[in-house]
Amino acid sequence: MKRPIYMDNHATTALDPRVLEAMLPYFTEVYGNAASLNHRFGWEAEAAVETARHQVARLIHAGAEDMVFTSGATESDNLAIKGAVWARRSQGNHIVTVATEHKAVLDACRHLKPDGFRVTYLGVSPDGLVDPEDFRRALTRETILASVMAANNEIGVLQPIAEIGRICRECGVLFHTDAVQAVGKVPIDVAAMSIDLLSLSGHKLYGPKGVGALYVRRYDPAVALVPLIDGGGHERGMRSGTLNVPGIVGLGKACKIAMEEMAEESQRLRALRDRLKDGILAGLDDVHVNGSLEHRLPHNLNLSFGGIDGEALLVGLNDVALSLGSACMSASREPSYVLKALGVPDDLAQSGVRFGLGRFTTEEEVDYVVRRVIETVKNLREVGAIQ
Repeated sequence: MKRPIYMDNHATTALDPRVLEAMLPYFTEVYGNAASLNHRFGWEAEAAVETARHQVARLIHAGAEDMVFTSGATESDNLAIKGAVWARRSQGNHIVTVATEHKAVLDACRHLKPDGFRVTYLGVSPDGLVDPEDFRRALTRETILASVMAANNEIGVLQPIAEIGRICRECGVLFHTDAVQAVGKVPIDVAAMSIDLLSLSGHKLYGPKGVGALYVRRYDPAVALVPLIDGGGHERGMRSGTLNVPGIVGLGKACKIAMEEMAEESQRLRALRDRLKDGILAGLDDVHVNGSLEHRLPHNLNLSFGGIDGEALLVGLNDVALSLGSACMSASREPSYVLKALGVPDDLAQSGVRFGLGRFTTEEEVDYVVRRVIETVKNLREVGAIQ
């Protein structure tokens, strides 16, 4: 068993060797610009991009013409939110989102406030779920966009996005979902879920970093966006700039693999996750599972350990890669804002640890992590009791 053991797959995933194999020719052999349509080098690059566009679209049951390639989820979230509200500014100025959203969504909304947009941040229940009726009541005649993430990046909770999408469609409100953690892990159908805009990222599903996509519904209804980047009119004018052909090819291949293997992989990861949870809970008392277990990603576990400091636990577990929250907040010593939104007390929120299992996680690794967590927590509690 190779150490350190990686259990931070919500922050990023390892590149699948099959994805790397698909990408390699586009670094050295097929190196044309996909916008150069006067010669074979450009034609080959464009063909590879369009193949990937279909592969990404199929994973979420969209049309290839609905996909816009970006540099990743943060850009996709910003383009979806800012682009949509500026395009609909004449129809209203109100946005509805959730207190537990990723910072890419929360910060995008915050930066719109000085321009006259109002934002409602919905709370969640102690299990991390949004109440659809609370959501409905938050909508007004001025509401032009709602953004609710499909799966939370810290606690793995799956929101009722199909119901939320239906409410948005009934009320004429555009619905965006940050589905970065959900795509490739659980089934997503943009039509069945009434999703107008959806963000995804390559490095969360065993693809490369620095590439993502935004689903922009093109028909029934068509969604208009004001672009954030101008200069050349690439990607239907929504995202100008030379396309990252190797990255896009990798994203497409990662989506193709996810579509083919999702059901089997999810079943395996759910069994490993439950083995991890049951082992830790059997060996320790005063351990709390954060977020709903029923409505949850199959590979996510978020636990708080009473009586210890989370950072001290991670230091003690120096041969296991874990995190106290999302990667974008790892420099902060503040308790997780997601856990606080669930009503978790500060002391337990401070000790909340995110376990993210992945495609390459083994049963042997899970058993080792169980032993190390139990051993380290007991040692820290003994030291704390002595002090």
